[in-house]
Amino acid sequence: MIKNFLRRAAHQLQKIVFIGRKTPAPANRVGPAGNEPATDERPSVPPRRRRKSRDKNAVASVPKTTTTAETPQTGWHLADFTVPPLDGKGRFHDLILPDSLMRGIHELGFQYCTPIQDKALPAALVGKDLIGKANTGTGKSAVFLLAIFSRILELRAAGETLARPMALVIAPTRELVGQIAKDGAALGKFCNIDMLAVYGGAEYHEQERRLRQGVDVVAATPGRLIDFLHRGVLRIDHCRILVIDEADRMLDMGFIPDVRRIIGRLPKKEQRQTMLFSATVSDDVRRLAAQWCVEPVYVEAEPEQMTQASIEQRLYLVSGGEKFIVLYNFLRLHQDDRALIFANMKSEVRSLAQRLAERGIDCAELSGDVPQDKREKRLERFRSGRAKILIATDVAGRGLHIDQVRYVINYTLPNEPEDYVHRIGRTGRAGAAGVAISFADEEGAFVLPEIEHYIGHSLPCIPPEDELFAALPAKVEKSGGESSDRSGPPTRRPRSRRRPCR
Repeated sequence: MIKNFLRRAAHQLQKIVFIGRKTPAPANRVGPAGNEPATDERPSVPPRRRRKSRDKNAVASVPKTTTTAETPQTGWHLADFTVPPLDGKGRFHDLILPDSLMRGIHELGFQYCTPIQDKALPAALVGKDLIGKANTGTGKSAVFLLAIFSRILELRAAGETLARPMALVIAPTRELVGQIAKDGAALGKFCNIDMLAVYGGAEYHEQERRLRQGVDVVAATPGRLIDFLHRGVLRIDHCRILVIDEADRMLDMGFIPDVRRIIGRLPKKEQRQTMLFSATVSDDVRRLAAQWCVEPVYVEAEPEQMTQASIEQRLYLVSGGEKFIVLYNFLRLHQDDRALIFANMKSEVRSLAQRLAERGIDCAELSGDVPQDKREKRLERFRSGRAKILIATDVAGRGLHIDQVRYVINYTLPNEPEDYVHRIGRTGRAGAAGVAISFADEEGAFVLPEIEHYIGHSLPCIPPEDELFAALPAKVEKSGGESSDRSGPPTRRPRSRRRPCR
């Protein structure tokens, strides 16, 4: 009887020891790499089960919503980000921003505010309504993104439960919405804030899934946003911040009725902060601001920001028949440089891309009728340098941030003077030197006075070099036959035909 008792006791003791050895380490005890238990004990299980157990324990030890960079063990402090005061320049240090936002600013390499940021951020951060007059590329996106993220972090720190989404940003084009979301991801990298780009043409079900899960900030085009509102996928009656970007273009594209319907679902203007940004503040824009804002603060970028000093501007006076010849030879002579070519019509973009491809110049094309998935692939080809040339309509004139674009070429001058500024702003970014070349033929010359009046100076007329009039090479048709637009020796324009430079 005593032997049986001792045998049962020994058996129970073995079970206790074995179970204790299988128990994983506490969640807060992790090894140096952050993904293994800080223990020397090894469970007596086969190797595959042992690895699976360690991985499972590591996932449980770190919340999925927190990245390694956001953990306090990284040791980043505001003291690591030093920017000396400079006369005439505002610093982000002079504003009251959470450390997590300051860290994002530091990682992006920003030190001093741009003129629009210096003027607009103090009012935006304290919750005032705002009208900002600024062109694309002046840093206006950072104004409303920093204001939104700062408000969210402030309310979280106060322990307030926030309805989602808390902020809504409306922009006219997919490219601009995508760029705003990209900027938000960079600025808010260490803030644990969910931001979603909502636009038509792609990823409908994925956008719907994310919206149903809940996000903190939505950046959207009007059409896709209204679709989700009507289907009950999204509610915005609790949003505390509304941003309308590129208000002048919203008017031009006929989006204002849609925007009114969206605003009708938001809290009253007295119960939200409204920020409106526009490259031009016309009477129509002012009327909209009066309807949607409460005693807004008006800020404007410095006039000298109209065209950047780092951009060399040239004007080629050419005939309609010479434009393509000059363009082809210019691209042939600058094959290693990245160039963005603008045309006014979608058909002209297609024709130009086809004519260049027929002569061995690889290029990507971008216009409003290109499906979104193809847009993104073509933009990625251009960004990565696999395609050195992008031909586009004004869909690429705003919100497109691509580094190292050496040349912007206006194959056809825009009908609106503001679009000229937006187009050439795609080069000369981040202090880099850029060149903007505009072709003025018999029709395009008529819009020159308006453009020059808008930018405040005359465009320098540069006669094209003789080598730019070299004859075009033969093109290869799809059927395999060859033909040529032009043959014979290099053409020269009679001097008497050239129009005088102004």
